[in-house]
Amino acid sequence: FFAMMGSRGPWWLSLLLIFSLLCGRSPSGRIEVGNSSRGELPCSGCSRVALKADFSSTVVEHEYIVAFNGYYSARARSAFISSAMKNSGLEQWSIVPRDNPASEYPSDFEVLRIQERQRHGVLSLEDHPHIKRVTPQRRVFRSLKYTEADPAVPCNSTRWSQKWQSSRPLRRTSLSLGSGFWHATGRHSSRRLLRAIPRHVAQTLQADVLWQMGYTGINRLFPEMGGVGAKSEDWNWAQKGNAGTKFPFLGAGLGHGTFVAGVIASMRECQGFAPDAELHIFRVFTNNQVSYTSWFLDAFNYAILKKIDVLNLSIGGPDFMDHPFVDKVWELTANNVIMVSAIGNDGPLYGTLNNPADQMDVIGVGGIDFEDNIARFSSRGMTTWELPGGYGRVKPDIVTYGSGVRGSGMKGGCRSLSGTSVASPVVAGAVTLLASTVHRRELVNPASMKQALIASARRLPGVNMFEQGHGKLDLLRAYQVLNSYKPQASLSPSYIDLTECPYMWPYCSQPIYYGGMPTIINVTILNGMGVTGRIVDKPTWQPYLPQNGDNIEVAFSYSPVLWPWSGYLAISISVAKKAAAWEGVAQGHVMVTIATPAENESEAGSEQMSTVKLPVKVKVIPSPPRSKRVLWDQYHNLRYPPGYFPRDNLRMKNDPLDWNGDHIHTNFRDMYQHLRSMGYFVEVLGAPLTCFDASQYGTLLMVDTEEEYFPEEITKLRRDVDNGLSVMVFSDWYNTSVMRKVKFYDENTRKWWMPDTGGANVPALNDLLSVWGMAFSDGLYEGDFTMANHDMYYASGCSIARFPENGIVLAHTLKDQGLEVLKQETTVVEKVPVLGLYQTPSEGGGRVVLYGDSNCLDDSHRQKDCFWLLDSLLQFTSYGVLPPSLGQSENRVQPPAATDHPLPQRMEGNHLYRYSKVLEAHLGDPKPRPLPACPHLSWAKPQPVNETAPSNLWKHQKLLSIDLEKVILPNFRQNRPQVRPLSPGESGAWDIPGGIMPGRYNQDVGQTIPVFAFLGAMVVLAFFVVQINKAKSKPKRRKPRVKRPQPLQPPHAAKTPSV
Repeated sequence: FFAMMGSRGPWWLSLLLIFSLLCGRSPSGRIEVGNSSRGELPCSGCSRVALKADFSSTVVEHEYIVAFNGYYSARARSAFISSAMKNSGLEQWSIVPRDNPASEYPSDFEVLRIQERQRHGVLSLEDHPHIKRVTPQRRVFRSLKYTEADPAVPCNSTRWSQKWQSSRPLRRTSLSLGSGFWHATGRHSSRRLLRAIPRHVAQTLQADVLWQMGYTGINRLFPEMGGVGAKSEDWNWAQKGNAGTKFPFLGAGLGHGTFVAGVIASMRECQGFAPDAELHIFRVFTNNQVSYTSWFLDAFNYAILKKIDVLNLSIGGPDFMDHPFVDKVWELTANNVIMVSAIGNDGPLYGTLNNPADQMDVIGVGGIDFEDNIARFSSRGMTTWELPGGYGRVKPDIVTYGSGVRGSGMKGGCRSLSGTSVASPVVAGAVTLLASTVHRRELVNPASMKQALIASARRLPGVNMFEQGHGKLDLLRAYQVLNSYKPQASLSPSYIDLTECPYMWPYCSQPIYYGGMPTIINVTILNGMGVTGRIVDKPTWQPYLPQNGDNIEVAFSYSPVLWPWSGYLAISISVAKKAAAWEGVAQGHVMVTIATPAENESEAGSEQMSTVKLPVKVKVIPSPPRSKRVLWDQYHNLRYPPGYFPRDNLRMKNDPLDWNGDHIHTNFRDMYQHLRSMGYFVEVLGAPLTCFDASQYGTLLMVDTEEEYFPEEITKLRRDVDNGLSVMVFSDWYNTSVMRKVKFYDENTRKWWMPDTGGANVPALNDLLSVWGMAFSDGLYEGDFTMANHDMYYASGCSIARFPENGIVLAHTLKDQGLEVLKQETTVVEKVPVLGLYQTPSEGGGRVVLYGDSNCLDDSHRQKDCFWLLDSLLQFTSYGVLPPSLGQSENRVQPPAATDHPLPQRMEGNHLYRYSKVLEAHLGDPKPRPLPACPHLSWAKPQPVNETAPSNLWKHQKLLSIDLEKVILPNFRQNRPQVRPLSPGESGAWDIPGGIMPGRYNQDVGQTIPVFAFLGAMVVLAFFVVQINKAKSKPKRRKPRVKRPQPLQPPHAAKTPSV
C-alpha cells in the first residue's frame, strides 16, 4: 500500500509511505481482508514477532512499460504509441488501463500489451522521439510470514523454505525482521530497563519536548487543515488508493504497514512522532502478494503530482542499476520530496547496502538497539557503485532505533518489530516533525534536512563510519540546527583524518607511503541552496607548512553538475617523492566553492555561493619493503548488478547473487584485517595489470576473478613474475552444465539466461596461467578435510587440472558436488588436487600459488577460515620459505600433467561482453577491446598556508559554524496533539505486564513519578547544602588544653551536621 493526503501548500506537511505492504484499519476497528484467506494475525497474542519476506519475480508475458521523455496526458501518450506502432508491423496491441488515482494526471509512462512475438517490432518503439525506453513489465511475488522472535512466546512455529530463485529475486524486499535480533557488535553487555519495558521510541528520542512546544507535524497557524479526508482510529488518512488495477482497497491482515504508519503518525497508545501529519497511502501489493513495476512508478508519480513532502520507503534491493526505479527516485527528490529509506538487513557483512538508500540524495537509515549498539542485521557500507576504479561513499547516513521497537498492532495495543524498515519510519517520523518546526518552509529540502540530521547526530563510540554513518539520530539537536539554518553546501564526511580509529576505518588502518596506490576518499557534496549546482573553478589544496602538508600530493575528480541536491568529490592522496623516507603526520585542507542559480526572480542570472573547507590529516611512513606489500586485483572482479554472477558457494540458495563487491573492505574485510595484523600492507589495483610497477610488490593476490584478461596483461604478468613478482590465485567453481542448471529467465531480453561465468572465470584464468603450464579443471567439489592439522572446508571449489612436474601439489578426498547438482547423486572422489606451489626457474624469479576455492577467505558465507594457509602461502611467495607442513605433507601427490581431458571452455552464446571491461561484441564473436590507458592523476597545485591546523578535526567542523551548546530550546508550551478518546470497552494498555502505558496517554503515571523523584532528590540535596554551609559558618573553638571529663553540649547541638 501507499498512502497520501492533500497537497503541499504553505506551511503544510504531507507524508507519503511506500511499504512492501500496508494494512489499514477500518473506522469500526475491524481488519478488512477482502477475499484473503488470512483473516487473523498469525501471532495476535505476541508482543515481539518477526516478519520475514521472500521475493521472486517474473516478466508478464506480452506486457511492456513504455517510458516517455516527459509527462503527457493520456490522449497524447496514446497518440505517440499509435504513431510509433504504425511502422512496427504489429497489429494486435492495446494500452492497459490503469485504474488508480494517478491515472487522472499526466504520466511519463504507459503499459502496452502486445499479443505478437516480434522483438524487432517492440524495439521499433524506441525510435519515436518522445519514447525514452521500453522494458518488460515485471510481476513480483512476495511471501510474508511471521516467525517467533522470543522462544518463550508460543507464536507461529511453522518453518518455511526458499528455493533457488532467479538472478533478480530480491529487487525490492521488505526490510523487517524480528526483535530477536537484539544482538550487536558486543561493545556493551549491561542490562537496562528499556529491555524489560521499552518506552515509545518517540519519547525515547524526546519528541514530547517538541510536542510541548506545539509542534505535532502540522504548522500551528493552520490547524483547520488537519484531518482532511477520512480518519482511522489512530492517525489521519487523507487518501487511500491503489497503484494497481482491478484490485479494491483491502487490508491484507499482515500489519507491517500498520506498524510503520503508527511509528510515524499514530495518535494513540503507541504514539508516533508526528500525530497531526497526514498519511497518503497507496497500495503496491495485492492480497496475494503480487506487484508490478508500473505500480511503483504510478505511486512515485502520484507522490510528485500531489507535492508530498516526505516519503518513507521500507523496502530495498541490491540492484542500483535498475534504471526506471533509480531515475524515478532522482525525479522524486528533484521535486523536493524528502526520501527516507532503509539501508538493508544484510549485516553484519560489509558492502551490503540496499538501493535506493545508497543514493546520495536519499537519507539512508541503519539500525541500533536501545543500548546504542549497531544492530547485527543492519547493512554496512561502503557503496559499491564506484568499483573497481574508485572507492565507495559513506553510508548509512544516520542510525536510529530499529531493534525491538514498539508500534501499532493490527487489533489495538502495541507490538514489537525489528529491522531497518523499522528504523526508517523512525527517521521519517522525526523528519516530518522537524519540518513542521521550520517557519520558513522554503528552507526545507532533501539536502538541508540531511545536513541537519548528520550535523546533529551523536557519534557512537567504537563504531566506524561504514556502520553508523554520522551517528545516532538526535531529534532536539536537529531541531536546533534547522532553526538556525542558512542555505549552504556541506560535505559528508566533513573532514578526512586517516589517523582517527576506529571511526575512520578502513582509512585509519593503514598509513600511506611513497610509491603506494593513491588513497581515494569519496566525499558527498550536499547542496542545500538548490536542486542543481556546480563546483566553481576547481577545488584547491592548501597544505599547512607547520604540519608538513607539503609532503603529500592531492588530486581531485568531481561531479560536473550537482543534481539532484548532491554530487561527489573524490580526493586522491599520495606521498611526495621527497617524503619517501619520512615518517610523521601531514595536514592541510581542501577548499571548494559551490554555485547555485538564485531562486529569486528579482535576482535572475545571479548565483548563490557557498565555500566549504575540508580538513585533511594523514599518517606517512617510509616505504615498506617489497616483501611486505600485497597488491589486491580489484579490476578483474565482477559482481551483480548488472550481470548475473552467481555465488561462489552453491549451497547458499537463499543468497544466489555475488553482489558485495569482492573488495578488501567489503566481503573480504576479515582477510584484510588479518593481513594488517600480520604486518602486511595491502593495496588495491583498480586498473589493468599493465598499470602497476611490479618491482614495488611482493605478491599479487587474485581472488574470485570473473573478468577476462587483455593479451597485454598476460604478457606483462609473465615478465613481472620473471623479475620477482609472485602471484597467488584463489579460484572457484566453473562448470557449464551446472551453469545451465542455475539458469534464469531474463527480464530484459525475455530469454532464458545462464550465468556468464561460474564462481570464477576459469577459462580466463587458464589463459593467464598457461605460460607456466598450469590450469584449473571444471570439476566441482566440496567437503571437510584436514590440512597441516587445521580443519578446512572446501565450498564449491574446482580442482587443479595441470601443474608443472617440479611443483608441489596437495590433494584431498572430497565430494563431487557437480554430480549432486546435476543428478542428485553423491560420489566421493579421492586425491582431488586443490593446492599447488611453484617456484619459477628463472634467476630471481617469483613464485606462483594456486588454490581452488576462495570461500575460506570470503566473509559472505565462510564456514571455516583459511587465514593460517594464507600466512603460510605468503611466507612462500614473499620470502621463498616453504613451510614444512605443506612441503612435507602426507597429502602431497604427483602434479597432474596435460592429458587428453579437455580444459573448461567458455559457454557458447554467453553474454559476458555486455558487462566486461575487456570484451566487446564483434560479429557474434566477442574479442578484446583496445587496451585502455592507465589512469593519470593531475595533482593539484598546492597553495601553502603558514598556519597551525586544528587539533580536533571532528569537533572543529560545524554546519554553518553553529555552536549547538549556545542554542537553547524556547520555553515549553503545554500544547499536546489532539487525541481521540477511547471507545467504550476499548483497551488502551500496552501488552506488557501490568498494563503500564508510559507516555502522554497516561500522564499521571508517565510523568508524575519522574517529577516526584526529581523533587525528592532536590529536597535531599538542598538539605545537605544548607547543613554544609552552616558548618562552614560556625566559629571555630580552640581545643582546651585540659581534657574535660564530660563535654558540655552547646546550645545549638541539635543543628550540628551529622555528616
